[in-house]
Amino acid sequence: MKILYNARIHTLNKAKPMASALAVDYGRVLAAGETEELFREFDRAERQDMGRKAILPGLTDAHIHLQQYALSLQKVDCETDSKEKCLRRVAERARKLRPDEWLLGHGWNQNLWASPPVGGTVRGTASPFVGGTGGGSWPSAADLDAISADIPIYLTAKSLHAGWVNRAALRLAGINAATPDPLNGQIQRDGHGQPTGILLEEAMKLVEAVIPVPGVDEVAEAIRQVQPALWRAGLTGVHDFDKRPCFMALQQMHAAGELRLRVTKSIPIEDLPLAVGLGLRSGFGDDTLRVGSVKLFADGALGPHSAAMFDPYVDEPENRGILNLDGEEVFEHGRYAAESGLSLAVHAIGDRANHEVL
Repeated sequence: MKILYNARIHTLNKAKPMASALAVDYGRVLAAGETEELFREFDRAERQDMGRKAILPGLTDAHIHLQQYALSLQKVDCETDSKEKCLRRVAERARKLRPDEWLLGHGWNQNLWASPPVGGTVRGTASPFVGGTGGGSWPSAADLDAISADIPIYLTAKSLHAGWVNRAALRLAGINAATPDPLNGQIQRDGHGQPTGILLEEAMKLVEAVIPVPGVDEVAEAIRQVQPALWRAGLTGVHDFDKRPCFMALQQMHAAGELRLRVTKSIPIEDLPLAVGLGLRSGFGDDTLRVGSVKLFADGALGPHSAAMFDPYVDEPENRGILNLDGEEVFEHGRYAAESGLSLAVHAIGDRANHEVL
């Protein structure tokens, strides 16, 4: 047991918003109050002078993808202010890989890249597609082919709703001009019908299906490694929206006493029948790991212009985004979940998607 004293403790208790001492034992708060009061009540506890530092209740991230975040730290960081910087980072990683290895990256957002100069293009791109008002062009497979024609490259956007690949990745996935767009997805094409290297929404899964999948042990180890970074940010709890492998990894960590976050775990809509069959309900679990909501996607995201809008995007007059589910479908999923004791969480970004959901 330990008493943290000489601190500025924000209790979030309106009756007594501030305290100067905190009694903790095995990671749990026993009491908050004034220093002398806690010294008397816990007279044998170890004492630590906090030097008037502020102490806040632990924060909870209400929307995180733990597996995606943990594994992304092993990928190329593509969050740059220009396409050239992103490509340099990709090229640096490519020099370290074998031809049979996948090069994975995450974080690009073409809307934040500088626009090409008038009458020209950003060096290394031949893409005519515009990515967003005030932003740069869509990247293309040609940009990545210039780095490697052999190593398959797959880079996910910051939003996780778009993927950028080279020709090697397209070949491995069997994507060509004759490949139809999947339901609720789009293969971006040039004026000749050829894939440009940009995959939106469900089309991303065409490539993801041929990328080696990390095992549960690998996912668990990645989450173990990332936990300290979350603690340093003040996070003691998260609401996670990744899929089944992440849930399995979290259960493995919890059983081993290695899960040091409080996790509320969502269930992807495709697993709803399995969850109902097992009798899972929202709240099932314990203080460390429990079942949250069923998660479904009504549309995409603003970055890749896949959020479902009433009006077309300013620089894409034929594009109003991708509506994955209409209001009736959302209602039926919600009814089934609610009748089974599961709450519903819906991703809806565009105004048209929000209208359908509401």
